[in-house]
Amino acid sequence: MTTTDPTTAARAVADECTHAYQDAFADRLVAAYLLGSLAYGGYAPAVSDIDLALILTDTRAGDHDIVATTGETLRGQGGLYRKLSVFWSSLPALRAGHDDGRFPALDRLELADHGVLLLGRGITRQVARPATDELLLDSARFAVDVLATDEVTAEFRHPRRLLTDPVWFTKAVLFPVRFLYTGMRAGGRAATNAEAIDWYLAQPEPTAASLVRLAARVRAGDPLNPEQVALELAAGLIPLYQHYISDQTRWLRRANAPTSIISAFTRWHQCLGQFGGGAARPATG
Repeated sequence: MTTTDPTTAARAVADECTHAYQDAFADRLVAAYLLGSLAYGGYAPAVSDIDLALILTDTRAGDHDIVATTGETLRGQGGLYRKLSVFWSSLPALRAGHDDGRFPALDRLELADHGVLLLGRGITRQVARPATDELLLDSARFAVDVLATDEVTAEFRHPRRLLTDPVWFTKAVLFPVRFLYTGMRAGGRAATNAEAIDWYLAQPEPTAASLVRLAARVRAGDPLNPEQVALELAAGLIPLYQHYISDQTRWLRRANAPTSIISAFTRWHQCLGQFGGGAARPATG
């Protein structure tokens, strides 16, 4: 009996999803690319997404619904299809250095550096590479919108999902590590999780090093042990984020970033600082 390895299986799903979007957009689909760890290596079956990039001739009213509806249908098949994450934009927008769909700066850089063509004609040389300031500001907006919410802050204080969901656990721990690496050392190049982890742990006395090492092991396939995770989170999660927020806030001020972003980071740091020394406690009841 032949067993398909996880990377090959995920690539097969990406190919099938690509053809589903080809059916949806017809000749408006210029190209489809594979992004993420399936493109640059290091695919982790337990936690990695299947990142698909769609490049269109133009964008029109209704495109968002086409992308969403097709994605919902594909993810509804279950299994690996649930990992599908879709980025999309028109080629003219990517040439101009922005997106008119859903294609953040870091993912545009990843397309230029690591994109693997699945369908259509190659366009990576036409993609305008985001500047470092744009990458950092984009990451800051993502952090405010996704990680600084009341819901996530409450989860950091009293972990529930973090103790049982390896995808959320690894993302929550490694997001700030990758953002720090992008800002300080990536040098205008799309960084992988492995590069970011190695760089961070090589720093003198890195904050929450034990927690980051645990996240790296879980990403590689180690199972979550709720008791161990709870202890590591209590010791390191909030200090890790306070370190990231302090570093990011300094950069935001130097870069004359929008006041709204700086204020959001300041409030976020203050909120985490109210947790009594930074310790998170597992939820009970």
